[in-house]
Amino acid sequence: MSIEQLAETAQAMVAPGKGIIAIDESTTTIGKRFAAVGVENTEENRRAYRELLLTTPKLSEHISGAILYDETLRQSTQDGVPFARYLEEHGILPGIKVDKGTTPLAGYPGELVTEGLDGLRARLEEYYRLGARFAKWRAVINIGEDIPTGTCIDVNAHALARYAALCQEQGLVPMVEPEVLMDGNHDIETCYEVTEAVLRSVFGSLYDQNVLLEGTILKASMVLPGKDCEEQADVQEVAESTLMCLKSTVPAILPGIVFLSGGQGDEDATAHLDAMNRLGPNPWPLSFSYGRAMQQAALALWAKDMAGNYRKAQETVYARARDNGLAALGQWKGA
Repeated sequence: MSIEQLAETAQAMVAPGKGIIAIDESTTTIGKRFAAVGVENTEENRRAYRELLLTTPKLSEHISGAILYDETLRQSTQDGVPFARYLEEHGILPGIKVDKGTTPLAGYPGELVTEGLDGLRARLEEYYRLGARFAKWRAVINIGEDIPTGTCIDVNAHALARYAALCQEQGLVPMVEPEVLMDGNHDIETCYEVTEAVLRSVFGSLYDQNVLLEGTILKASMVLPGKDCEEQADVQEVAESTLMCLKSTVPAILPGIVFLSGGQGDEDATAHLDAMNRLGPNPWPLSFSYGRAMQQAALALWAKDMAGNYRKAQETVYARARDNGLAALGQWKGA
């Protein structure tokens, strides 16, 4: 894929009023979500649930891309159409999660590093053949007593940049996700400082490894106080803090930024995105790449009656996509 094609794909991922649906949970993670609603974690149930999400009528009105898991990229609809082909035929870009998850960072208690670089070139080649056109890698940064360290930030930034360079070599747009977790009792100012340091390191590493920013998407966490912080921030403070942090660290040449929900409530994630876009115009499109905030209501409905609630669950998925699509334009009217 040429430089121009990479840039074109990246721009399509952040088309006005559209965002990304993340259904890239590992078999273990989706098993936990199934268990919470009483669904058996079988391959067929996973396939059927992901078909429900991906075949939601009119989904492409507000969804530009879908991040899939390795298993899902290889699966098909009940009618035998591979999911990647189905998405392409319906105007949605297929994507793939390529990291292998986090592991403790040796010598740095409480900190994590993401693995998956070994053999990645060959896996990316196969994923492209299977229809993927973008990929995602998630790094995880914890905030706590004396963490994160500069070492943790830098090794994760280096891995993100190596992954991104390999993606572009294969013609896949890298979605770079350095997630600063909400876990903890830190205040919003601490989150701002950590997020700023993380983003500076990430973009420094991307530059060092010759990653084409025009063909890269940032999946960012919002600047939020920790879940256990006594002083929570209102919607406007989160929006203003997040925008200020991004404007001080993210080059304007980047095609766009999509936010992860990161454990926020469904409406909170939508409200924060909407508020940021109302503060625009911004240097880049600001959109969403939500997982649980797009799906959890639909999963609960489907679990109660898989056949009887199928359409109702899809209507819920569409409603969440519509609301977040409006928020990506700064036009959400609230619940």
